[in-house]
Amino acid sequence: MSGDGETVTRRTEARSGEGAAPVPPRGIFILFAVACGAAVANVYFSQPLLVTMGHDLAMSPALVGSVVTLTHVGYGLGLFFLVPLGDVADRRRLIVAQLLLLVVALAAVSAAHTAAILLAGMAATGLLAVVTQTLVAFAASLAPPAGRGRVVGQVTSGVVIGILLARTASGLMADLAGWRSVYLASASLTALLALVLYRVLPRHSDAPPTTLRYGQLLRSTITLFARERLLRLRALFGLLIFAAFSTLWSGIALPLSEAPYFMSHSAIGALGLIGAAGALAATTAGRLNDRGLSRRTTGVALALLAASWLPLAFTRSSLWALVVGVVLLDLAVQAVHVTNQTLIYTLHPEAGSRLIGGYMVFYSIGSATGAIAATSLYEVAGWGAVCALGAAFSCLGLALWAFTRHSTPDSGPRTPPPR
Repeated sequence: MSGDGETVTRRTEARSGEGAAPVPPRGIFILFAVACGAAVANVYFSQPLLVTMGHDLAMSPALVGSVVTLTHVGYGLGLFFLVPLGDVADRRRLIVAQLLLLVVALAAVSAAHTAAILLAGMAATGLLAVVTQTLVAFAASLAPPAGRGRVVGQVTSGVVIGILLARTASGLMADLAGWRSVYLASASLTALLALVLYRVLPRHSDAPPTTLRYGQLLRSTITLFARERLLRLRALFGLLIFAAFSTLWSGIALPLSEAPYFMSHSAIGALGLIGAAGALAATTAGRLNDRGLSRRTTGVALALLAASWLPLAFTRSSLWALVVGVVLLDLAVQAVHVTNQTLIYTLHPEAGSRLIGGYMVFYSIGSATGAIAATSLYEVAGWGAVCALGAAFSCLGLALWAFTRHSTPDSGPRTPPPR
């Protein structure tokens, strides 16, 4: 019997005829990966900087946690209101416009001298950083169906590396030139990327044109969730894994900046490099999906995610335990994330931006929940309680997989997307 990924791929080829589409040069997908990494880094720069931001602007610990939360709230709004435009607009122009507006938001953050301006700037940064998902949908639309998992994995590996470098670079730059320099440098890089992408990106994808008006476009995103059980399930997986992910990375700076470690920003940021296994997991998971092993990949990854919190609980007494836990957690999260995106895109490639944007709304909800819960819980109950919270999110994901792995096949209906 054919695997789930193979079944969906063959169905997609038969329905849309994508198998005959010309394949862009490999360098285009590498550019997609670089651009995705640079864009998504803006969402994660603040994580090693929370303590310094709070001291500089006289913010309480709970308000400091809202820096990350509001960034993800903005990201969630962008996923719903901006990403679906990729199904009706010229994606090249949409991407460049979002990048230029992102430059403005980053400049505002770098110049912020009150908590209100900082929080507004971070929300706008999150809103516009969703250009990452427009790029993912664009790359998936250009990929041949038989290799779509590999392409999504490759582009997602750029996202992973961007997240890892964001923590490391922001910590190092903050120690050398202050936290504001991080956002000023990112604004400059984003402006350069806008110019390069304007000149290099294909002007049109091979997806059929969509004639929906904006209101219809947004309603159809909701309708897709009502119709597609696979989309709902994978969105729940996304919410839970990124709640666990954000619980770790939003909370870890707090114990590491205290006794017995008293780590600097650069040292805390460098810990992100430990999660480099996540980039490997992204590409490997993509290839496994192309081989029809999506359900098994999801189950193994969720089991590793739940197991990662055992060593993480010993962070205060052993940095080696932290290393093991970070590797397991990042590997597991990225494997499930790539599997989710590959499967949901193949449901309706012509509605790829809406599918990925809608799915990523749940990512944003999970990330925001994990961030505010971790920082608030640490203040009242300590690191052990934060680890218990992360383990709870992870075990819920594993339980969901166990209860649905036989009743919900990794394929969807053959009906056209809603209008």
